[in-house]
Amino acid sequence: MRHLLSIADLGTDGIEEVLRLTDSFVEVSERAIPKVPALRGKTVVSLFYEDSTRTRLSFETAARRLGADTMTFSVTTSSVKKGESVRDTVQTIEAMGVDALVVRHGSAGVPFQVARWGTSAVINAGDGWHEHPTQALLDCYTIRERLGSLEGRHIAIVGDIKHSRVARSNVLAFTALGAEVTLVAPPTLLPSSLEGWPVTVSHDLDDTIKSLDVAYLLRMQRERMTEALVPTLREYTAGYGLTVARAARLPDRAIVMHPGPMNRGVEIAPEVADAPNAVILDQVAHGVPVRMAVLFLLLGSGSEMFAASDRPADPAAVEEEVVRG
Repeated sequence: MRHLLSIADLGTDGIEEVLRLTDSFVEVSERAIPKVPALRGKTVVSLFYEDSTRTRLSFETAARRLGADTMTFSVTTSSVKKGESVRDTVQTIEAMGVDALVVRHGSAGVPFQVARWGTSAVINAGDGWHEHPTQALLDCYTIRERLGSLEGRHIAIVGDIKHSRVARSNVLAFTALGAEVTLVAPPTLLPSSLEGWPVTVSHDLDDTIKSLDVAYLLRMQRERMTEALVPTLREYTAGYGLTVARAARLPDRAIVMHPGPMNRGVEIAPEVADAPNAVILDQVAHGVPVRMAVLFLLLGSGSEMFAASDRPADPAAVEEEVVRG
């Protein structure tokens, strides 16, 4: 595995390997000094053309806990403001001697182009409406931690599917691990075509909610909308928000998830977001060890094992490397 641009780059076995290795990095994160020198001498650059809190900070934390040096690119204080292209920016940064680029961009496909232009490993941290693979990995890990497995679980992804890169990566990851996925949204917030998506579609959250293991809420991405796609936010909440009354009808085993940032009172009630079955902060916490696993597999000894074959790295050898630190 040279890059992580899509969940499809991993496949089922690759996803399972990342989740298994994450267990080791969770243990590292619980140490008094939560660091191992697995990536000492490596440099990881955060190349974010869009604002981010959770993803950028967790990648930088993950890199530092592995002993890597980090660099953060800020559009507002860079030569992008002077008209520099993405390609020139990437090649300038690579000329400084870096090993990995964590790329977020508002246009779909930019991380794929970056991977073609340079020699560094590239991780897609979100590209337009397309994908966000590490979010899907940390979501899979969170579900596994709370429910034991994704096999046979019923997961509803609710809200603005049309503009969501998280939804696309999660559908691929959840179904690869055996879950049944239902997309719940008004027709205006669904993609124009769902051909090839291994999902069912519902426009009735009240009918769907009673059989769920996971209610996964998405915010309305108004910054990506060029037209009014719902009459009002109040009407949207009435039909598709996880209100207190709706949450009370979830099965006892069900958990509530959200990739953030949340618009409390719109897609999710404040009381629901803070309820014991909401695992939203668990998702954030798991982002660090999951991204440690991804960086290690791309840049550490795991990368050598991947380069040797198309099979996942040997679990015992990778874990020994992590523990030895």
